[in-house]
Amino acid sequence: MPQAPLRTRLAVDIGGTFTDVALESADGRRLTTKVLTTPSAPEQGVVEGIGKVLALADLEASAVDLILHGTTLATNALIERKGAKTALITTEGLRDSLEMAYENRFDQYDINIDRPLPLVPRHLRWPVRERSDFRGRVLLPLETDSVEALFPLIESEGIESLAIGLIHAYANPQHEQQVADQISRRFPELALTLSSEVCPEVREYERQSTACANAYVQPLMARYLRELEGQVTAMGFTCPFLLMTSGGGLTDLRTAAKFPIRLVESGPAGGAILASRIATECGLDQVLSYDMGGTTAKICLIDEGKPLTSRTFEVDRAYRFMKGSGLPLRIPVIEMVEIGAGGGSIASVDRLKRIAVGPQSAGADPGPACYGQGGTKPTVTDADVVLGKIDPQSFAGGAVTLQPDSAAQALEAEVGAALGLDGTTSAFGVCELVDENMANAARVHAIEWGKDVASRTMIAFGGAAPLHAARLAEKLGIERIVVPVGAGVGSAIGFLRAPIAYEVVRSRYQILSGFDAAAANDLLAEMAREANEIVRLGAPDEELVETRSAFMRYRGQGHEISVALPPRDLVSADRETLEAAFAEQYSTVYGRTIPGLEVEVLTWTLTVSTEPSVPEAAAKEGESVAAPAPTGQRQVFDPHTSTFLEAGLYRRADLSSGMEVQGPALIVEDQTTTVVPTQFSARINSLGYILLARQATAQEA
Repeated sequence: MPQAPLRTRLAVDIGGTFTDVALESADGRRLTTKVLTTPSAPEQGVVEGIGKVLALADLEASAVDLILHGTTLATNALIERKGAKTALITTEGLRDSLEMAYENRFDQYDINIDRPLPLVPRHLRWPVRERSDFRGRVLLPLETDSVEALFPLIESEGIESLAIGLIHAYANPQHEQQVADQISRRFPELALTLSSEVCPEVREYERQSTACANAYVQPLMARYLRELEGQVTAMGFTCPFLLMTSGGGLTDLRTAAKFPIRLVESGPAGGAILASRIATECGLDQVLSYDMGGTTAKICLIDEGKPLTSRTFEVDRAYRFMKGSGLPLRIPVIEMVEIGAGGGSIASVDRLKRIAVGPQSAGADPGPACYGQGGTKPTVTDADVVLGKIDPQSFAGGAVTLQPDSAAQALEAEVGAALGLDGTTSAFGVCELVDENMANAARVHAIEWGKDVASRTMIAFGGAAPLHAARLAEKLGIERIVVPVGAGVGSAIGFLRAPIAYEVVRSRYQILSGFDAAAANDLLAEMAREANEIVRLGAPDEELVETRSAFMRYRGQGHEISVALPPRDLVSADRETLEAAFAEQYSTVYGRTIPGLEVEVLTWTLTVSTEPSVPEAAAKEGESVAAPAPTGQRQVFDPHTSTFLEAGLYRRADLSSGMEVQGPALIVEDQTTTVVPTQFSARINSLGYILLARQATAQEA
């Protein structure tokens, strides 16, 4: 198969503290940069970063063939509850389903349990008279008078966005569309979200929760995307502009503005894609992806080069790590665990005299105390500076000159004074707590999926991950760590590695004993047209791959499993094919089948993507080569001896394939620093990646 021609592509990832930009030119060059995020107007940071990387590449905007973008703005709006004033229109008698949720307790022994508050309070959940059944048959036609009666409420409550979630609208969206048409004629500027469009799947609570979340962030995201599009156009860009989705695919600006909820976790998804590619390049079957930026840390398990994926995701969990304590979103997502522990996470001491870190972050403004921008609260970055892990002169490529004295003063004032500790011990306590929290999150996540952690190789990226990777690996019993090239802007580079793809989901109920191949083919064809329309925007001439599957279960069960569909039109005889494929998959998951029960299909999924490129495999390691002399020395705190040790400073750009560095050492680059403790050695492989190994492992290899 002929390879697609090389194109100049630009990727941008907005984080809570930094905005990362990566550019790959048609001649094979890769250039990256990192600038402070501008929280009040995020597009300004994007424009600054793009201008900076174009200057480094000596390219005009018109030379770029594709822009890829990921952002956490939608996630932050949900967590911080800073979205639009939203109302929900639902079927009469069902206004409380959003608050009743699953009618269970996620922690049955906690008598003071705090349930997540719905985004739409009860007085803004409004019923209309209508009814359809699960097959889409209309039982009660929509009464338009009940819709018109809501017009005064929309005006008096100052509603900015409206979600429409009617019962069984996934099977027949006609009533939702009628409600939307009637309201838009009266309020043409009001943002509308239809559950049958944003989440056309069974399960009422998840569908309404997803529709409300989409409506809640839609005005904010639509304004941001329009503003960004205008700024990019003014810079001279004429190429397609695509956005990363939570499931690792890409979508266009129009679709992203309509369904911004699919952008939740878009940045971390890029990081997981990067880690998957690295795992394949290095021949690693089991990987733990560790992405730590300025605001959060993300951990993802990757097996056989593929990250775990899911169809549901929870945001804003009231109880850390506990399923059921957050707002469920039913969207395609790469499965990972995320905690509020990044470089900018604020450290404090609670009422029980315990050090606490996050989830509050100093962000980019004012930032950590060591930034010298007026911040007085100590952060993880401040602790790293005090412990010697960061060279103040080379941080962020010299764009930010750090002030170690300010970091130490903040730690002593906010942590040390309450606990009777000096600045160094306070910094050590902050870092130990952060690393232990991440280790605990990784353990819990792995156990939930029935996976092992210690046997995996860690892939560390993000501005802060290489600083903490070795200590986290020690806590998890991990022996090897990979720090890729451009680790500090890993998610942005991951965007460049992602295939252009889009997934479409539809719930259409069928019992296999009465399998209707024609109806299934019509549905899949409609889904394929929708996906192709979006993918062709970014890949007009490339060959596309279509993947289809069905979510099936035994009749009467509450959950489904995914079964791959044949890559062709279905025929009546495929009833036996699907039944056999379901039995095989069910047996793989549960170790048995259930004879005599009918099988049913609830949901169909279809993904269209460009053909994934085959990554270059790392060459077999040869003899070690002596590294050049360090460019300097620095005192770095050793957690095992609680003393400062002299560590050599190495520029990553000075290290080539085969060179080996013994710890303690710091390998410095513009966007991050890799800490090599005494117990580890670091070696550069043929792809330029840093391979950290425990000394015993290195000697055995």
